[in-house]
Amino acid sequence: MNPMSSDERRVAILSMLERDASVQVAQLAEVFGVSRVTARSDLDALERDGKLRRTHGGATSLSRTLTVSVQDKRVNVNVEAKRAIARRASQLVGDGDAVLVDSGTTALEFVRALAGRSGVTLITDDFTIADFVDRSMPAMDVIMLGGSLRKGHRYTDGPIALRSLEMLRPDKAFVTPTAYAPGRGLMTNNQEMAELKRAFLACAEKTYVLMDATKVGARGLMWFGTPESADAVVMDADPDGVMAAELEDLPCDLVLAR
Repeated sequence: MNPMSSDERRVAILSMLERDASVQVAQLAEVFGVSRVTARSDLDALERDGKLRRTHGGATSLSRTLTVSVQDKRVNVNVEAKRAIARRASQLVGDGDAVLVDSGTTALEFVRALAGRSGVTLITDDFTIADFVDRSMPAMDVIMLGGSLRKGHRYTDGPIALRSLEMLRPDKAFVTPTAYAPGRGLMTNNQEMAELKRAFLACAEKTYVLMDATKVGARGLMWFGTPESADAVVMDADPDGVMAAELEDLPCDLVLAR
């Protein structure tokens, strides 16, 4: 098989962005059988032509942003940790489950990891996740929470979202905090989102918190709950044993993805 020319690769990259909204240098190098230097060169050329937006480690589509405007800077941050968490968390979902999924990049990776499940109903407030399912997982049903669109962030919140949630009883909820403050609990940075995440913790038969190790001790302004409200916290690692110590006397398991 003849190797693709640079023009052919760049057309293929744009097709990938139409489907997935983001690509990574390592991913492109593997798909096309080229070096990472060549993959970066392709992305740089497409950016100069105004075809995409470069990010740390990859690129995003100009026409489809991922969840929040600032997420262009985060989409490739700790991606392997997020994927490890997603793979492990996906094992907690069975065929036929109704699953509530929070917004964010970890949540998006988790939904991607559900490929192959059958009869799953996804409940979410995140337009990027719903759009991904619509384009790439047509067998999965989606229920969108109503509410106010937080401009530039691609999710809904507010009283209508909370009221929508009152009518639902999902089997499992997967919640993604912005940070975890030792001794205090789960944190986010927006008041309306804090209220919605608090409701997420209380609405399902089983509740799981998904967060990578960098969230422990990170900055977060608004408290919305404690791990005591969850059945388990799923992480990529707990390098200093902080979460193990936090959960020691709580009815909440620590599940490490690797």
